[in-house]
Parts: sequence; C-alpha cells; structure tokens
Amino acid sequence: MAKKFIKYWHKMDEKEKQKILKNVFCSNCFVTEIVDYTIGEENCGLVLKGKCKTCGKDVARVVEGVRK
Repeated sequence: MAKKFIKYWHKMDEKEKQKILKNVFCSNCFVTEIVDYTIGEENCGLVLKGKCKTCGKDVARVVEGVRK
C-alpha cells in the first residue's frame, strides 16, 4: 500500500509538496520544515516522518486528502 502513496507523492505538483514540507508542527519550534523524511502509511493515510529542520527533533506530517 505504501507504494501507492509514494507514487501519489511523486506525481504531486512541486509547489504543493513545498507547502506541505514547510508546514509541519514541531513541539519545540512550532511551525517548521521537515527534512530527511520518509513516506509512510498509517490508518489516516499518507504520512511523512522526518526531522525538524531547525532543531532536529522527530516530526511527522499527515498529507490530507490521501486515504487508503
């Protein structure tokens, strides 16, 4: 199933991807950018898991509108 999400992510418009990558919550820095991320699957759908660009803490971002 994760392959479906990876394909979706790679087909997504680059501007949209950048909006998502730069709008991630970090409990230390609040709104931040996600770096060194992987694309995964959770019950809620597509999830990006990576590090906060500012402090390096683990962060995650659900990509809305992409379901199983």
